[in-house]
Amino acid sequence: MEQYKDLFQITHNDLLPARGSILIAEPFLQDAYFQRSVVLLIEHNDEGSMGFVVNKKSGLVVNDFFPELEELPEIPIYLGGPVSGDRLFFIHTLGDVLIPDAEKIGDNLYFDGEFEALKRYILKGYPVEGRIKFFLGYSGWTEHQLKNEIERNSWVVSRMYENLFQADGDAFWKSSVVLLGGKYRTWVNYPKDPYYN
Repeated sequence: MEQYKDLFQITHNDLLPARGSILIAEPFLQDAYFQRSVVLLIEHNDEGSMGFVVNKKSGLVVNDFFPELEELPEIPIYLGGPVSGDRLFFIHTLGDVLIPDAEKIGDNLYFDGEFEALKRYILKGYPVEGRIKFFLGYSGWTEHQLKNEIERNSWVVSRMYENLFQADGDAFWKSSVVLLGGKYRTWVNYPKDPYYN
């Protein structure tokens, strides 16, 4: 058995979290929100961190909450995290001119902004898919909490990701792991619950 002792060893890399980077959950994380999740960090500083789980649909759609959007194609809502689960957030590629007060978090990637401007954009029939993503709640960490979780190997930090607006389910988690390369590629073959194998 000695030769297998490192087979399921989980280790983080040396990248530090920052605004616009992603967190990839280690394969055995069992938390309901974070199991096989990919989190986009929209804020990270000395006071704490904030982000959205980008690959877990809630089963809800934006159209059900705004009567003026009812007749439009359904716009899914994702589970952003366990904090403020009654609040709607969004990321987008529309910029801070089209959506005033939007905060830039990366190349052609923005967070929130004036919601009425966003609704006007949608009502004019402009594309939503691939440009806007909605979340209920967010993922938050207090000062040093995320650093400690990374050191405990719960997360790997990455700056490489595919289209966050198409992210959905375990498949996106797997593709994000593959982009890490090297030893992390074996993660995609790990069972969700090793105790059942």
